[in-house]
Amino acid sequence: MKIFKTQEEINQALNSDGNLIIKDSVTFECSFEIAGNINAGDITARDISAWNINAGDITARNISAWNITAGEIWTAGDIAAGDITAGDISYYAVCFSYQSFKCRSIKGRRNNSKHFCLDSEIKIIKE
Repeated sequence: MKIFKTQEEINQALNSDGNLIIKDSVTFECSFEIAGNINAGDITARDISAWNINAGDITARNISAWNITAGEIWTAGDIAAGDITAGDISYYAVCFSYQSFKCRSIKGRRNNSKHFCLDSEIKIIKE
């Protein structure tokens, strides 16, 4: 398991293309932003801002990305993305994508929480 405590530590771990590739699970003990992609086993973080995120499971406060591909997404806050492909999604208030949205299940924990896709319907994947 890799643990990052500062944005500077994250910046030092980026490859020459500006991507963060972690072969194991990763924990971020700081909010961070990556202009490139994140590819890791499981991700635990406060706030994530990245172009593409590919992970086994994601646990975070807020997630903002263009593409998210994950097994499970467990977030205490909000999710905003261009495209979302995931297994089960649990969020607090708002979860949306602009272009495409596929998942096994989605549930907001606030009584009036909202999830939607601007350009298409949410597709519930049946296994």
